[in-house]
Amino acid sequence: MDQKNWWQGAVIYQIYPRSLMDSNGDGIGDLPGIIQRLDYIASLGVDAIWISPFFKSPMKDFGYDISDYRDIDPLFGNLDDFDSLVEKAHKLGIKVIIDQVLSHTSDQHAWFLESRENKHNPKADWYVWADPKEDGSAPNNWQSIFGGCAWQWEPRRQQYYLHNFLTSQPDLNFHNSDVKQAALDNIEFWLKRGVDGFRLDAINFCFHDLALRDNPAKPPEKRQGRGFSEDNPYAYQYHYYNNTRPENLAFIEELRALLDRYPDSAALGEISSEDSLATMAEYTEGDNRLHMGYSFELLTDDNSASYIRKTVESLETKVTEGWPCWAISNHDVKRVVSRWGNDYAIAEKAKLFSALLFTLRGSVCTYQGEELGLEEVELEYDQLQDPYGITFWPTFKGRDGCRTPMPWHKESPNAGFSAATPWLPIPESHREKAVDIQEQNSESVLNSFRNFLKWRKDFPELIQGSINFIDTPEPVLAYYRQFNDSKLVVVLNLSPESQSVKVTELPQLSVLEGHGLSSGVVSGNDISLPAYGCLFARCL
Repeated sequence: MDQKNWWQGAVIYQIYPRSLMDSNGDGIGDLPGIIQRLDYIASLGVDAIWISPFFKSPMKDFGYDISDYRDIDPLFGNLDDFDSLVEKAHKLGIKVIIDQVLSHTSDQHAWFLESRENKHNPKADWYVWADPKEDGSAPNNWQSIFGGCAWQWEPRRQQYYLHNFLTSQPDLNFHNSDVKQAALDNIEFWLKRGVDGFRLDAINFCFHDLALRDNPAKPPEKRQGRGFSEDNPYAYQYHYYNNTRPENLAFIEELRALLDRYPDSAALGEISSEDSLATMAEYTEGDNRLHMGYSFELLTDDNSASYIRKTVESLETKVTEGWPCWAISNHDVKRVVSRWGNDYAIAEKAKLFSALLFTLRGSVCTYQGEELGLEEVELEYDQLQDPYGITFWPTFKGRDGCRTPMPWHKESPNAGFSAATPWLPIPESHREKAVDIQEQNSESVLNSFRNFLKWRKDFPELIQGSINFIDTPEPVLAYYRQFNDSKLVVVLNLSPESQSVKVTELPQLSVLEGHGLSSGVVSGNDISLPAYGCLFARCL
């Protein structure tokens, strides 16, 4: 296949460790639980796993508030467990990617505990500190993603510190060269333990504007984004000065230089900026920045064919050298079968959406439970754990609904996830979709997922090829995937009704079988597709 790097075209399976498998009966998933389920994950046909944070943490933001970058939180196990996980994953042919949260730490990190004491200690300048205005108010108008002012008063220093997220997540000062080096040293610690790559959380948030200029106001019609509805003041601004600063590019190049010393390692950047696609292009440009980038453009509520085409084409125009990575689900957004469309034909919808993801150009991230077609869980207020949801209830219910534990065995206590009450409830509807039930059904979402990934591996066009869209009316999405002289056509019906479309100048096609999805038929220039059906064909 002449594939240059393992990560190009890779399918990356995201593990939310709290919710995959609990091995010790405390109701929370852990690293030994992941080890127990690695054979299952390998059976899916994925190329890599991405494990959300498992480092020492007060868990105010469930591990994205790190208090020790070089140790495992006891909730999840210990370093020996992690080493065993890497060893088994590699024996199974699975690469291991771990989260790195570089832009901020927990307020319980030793660095911050020292930094906050006074203005003269060795770590005094390791975080973003600023004097108040003359009236004692915050230094500027920056807002936190989790709601309200992005500045918190610290009486010990008589200064404010910046927190782009929770108040318990102070932002590091990457203008300080010692901070940058410490971040790189922490990354190398894990490289030496055998990890294959890093998913870099909020990587465009590392630097801030040294002049602390106010962000300009955003008009009401522009107030939208990743959960940034009009009830969140974060949506009221253009975030030009609190993130995505030009100084970040030099740091990314330093990070890449480190990774280049460890052959086959890769970096995937999470990017959320005012123009995320342009930032992705900039951050992955050339061979000295990030290997891949992904944003939230396909994690929205819009799954129209025109929106998906516009998004992908826009990225293709901008990313001339870099490598894209796509996701339609993760631990931060409503599950895709609930977010896109209605409650009709959930199983067929889940199969098609995975096929869409796996046939776009680039690498892809799929989230645990998507292979089962799990829907979003509706929780009551008293069941919420996510501080984001608790703050914005009821207009935004947070991220708990996509983080509930995996259902392994329908009839077992807690669906086989744990011997104890899980940290989030498992609904009855998820029990019906448990792994043991779907294993027995050759046409289940789970087996369709496996079959499609196995089938995909036979087509370099779908893994490495270019992408070019074909004009089709809503709700049909169609595109060519070409590798060298071989070209495939992909046609997807994104609706619960059958569709017939006429494609002008369609080449002669040989319909491909074996993918296991509801397949359409082609007659000349006419293509007929069943509800949530597809057509894959080779151009002759």
